[in-house]
Amino acid sequence: MAHNEPMIRYRRRYWVIAAALSALAGFVDAIAYVQLGGFFVSFMSGNSTRLGVGLAGALPGAALAGGLIAAFVCGVILGALANRGSDTQGSVRVLVMVTALLALAALLGALGATGAAVTLLAIAMGAENSVFQRDGEVSIGVTYMTGTLVRLGQRLATAITGGPRWGWAPYLLLWSGLIAGGVAGALAFARLGFDAVWFAAAASAVLALVFARMPHAH
Repeated sequence: MAHNEPMIRYRRRYWVIAAALSALAGFVDAIAYVQLGGFFVSFMSGNSTRLGVGLAGALPGAALAGGLIAAFVCGVILGALANRGSDTQGSVRVLVMVTALLALAALLGALGATGAAVTLLAIAMGAENSVFQRDGEVSIGVTYMTGTLVRLGQRLATAITGGPRWGWAPYLLLWSGLIAGGVAGALAFARLGFDAVWFAAAASAVLALVFARMPHAH
């Protein structure tokens, strides 16, 4: 399945899993955003803009943005290697990797190594995109929403003009997951600080177990 092929071809249970993964990304990204004062570990378009602005103005934030982008890409590579077969077991391996990275990030954060912890968060978020993969290509991106919102608008236009009535619903679900996760992450960080990452690690572990019990991944 190509990257831009409709998500609606997935069974409904995978829409829910994808939305949960998107919520996990929103949760982690909100924690990092507040911790770093406006930088991201899953939203690389925002970091790319900050990198460009930083390079134009010789601002120190350019190095941070560039480092986060590099860490994210490393995570994508690791996730793609873990799921080269694009099957259930590959997806589970990715989620186990994400869980381990998030747990290690939480541990490093508790020890005061925040810089290393945030780097691991970016690696984890890059890897998470390989959970839904077909033929070496990401089929559902769970950490970035621009393409999802474009498809949401396109499917709404199709529905308005007599096409499938509910073709837009999976994209709305995916976007809503990210927003809900962002709200939860911001609230958790306000109460627990960086320790809130432990909840993300636990959620990732649960998702890995759920995925492992499914008969087919895609």
